Amino acid sequence: MATSTASNFTLKRVQDVIASMKWWDYIIYQEPHKLNIVGLRSAETQANAFDDTILVFWYDDNKKLQFRAYQASTDPGTFWLNNPIEALGTAILKGGQYVEAWKLIDTSRFGFPTQEFLQIKPVTIIRDYNRDAVLDFMNGRETTGEYAINIHTGTNPQQQSISVDKWSAGCVVFAIWADWQEFLGLANKHKQLYGNVFTFALFDERATIRTQRRYGSLAGFLIVLGVAYWFWRNNFLKK
Repeated sequence: MATSTASNFTLKRVQDVIASMKWWDYIIYQEPHKLNIVGLRSAETQANAFDDTILVFWYDDNKKLQFRAYQASTDPGTFWLNNPIEALGTAILKGGQYVEAWKLIDTSRFGFPTQEFLQIKPVTIIRDYNRDAVLDFMNGRETTGEYAINIHTGTNPQQQSISVDKWSAGCVVFAIWADWQEFLGLANKHKQLYGNVFTFALFDERATIRTQRRYGSLAGFLIVLGVAYWFWRNNFLKK
């Protein structure tokens, strides 16, 4: 499942994401204004870029699909990869759906009042222990628990963040303040209607590609095996 940047996100792309969520048996909220929040992690393994997308979609009062897509990062920044808080390495959120695992809290950044999503239930992470600027998804240790994997802005009202840097030690971070404020408007309406709990799903394109290759190789092997069996049956069994 390929990812897209926020600027070229289309309805067709949203429908593809919804189909993928159904395939994985993820929850899809259809109540009016109840948010479906989905992270789309790019296949890039070089850290420190806002090269992922946060898709938010919901159904309005007329049951019509609405959506917004935002530039973000679902990966830790280079600083924390090189200087992990934990000896086992920096946390990278594993792909999956985490149901009602965040709540909205009041906070401030750069002296500006804002809000962020605080982790309140366990999630699964991968510990990148190499202490380099490359995101390591293959060799890290998986653990599940509460690690302050929050969702927040990575900028102030006067600028757009270019690099993740210290903004994320595993958190999901928005690059643009205006995007974050718009998202908070949607989230507060959700909170008013359905309570202060939010579900987040993360699709990791790297893991998806590995799965496709694995099953693609298996499919190729089965095809070869089937052809070999057909050849044997038609050329030797009849003799």
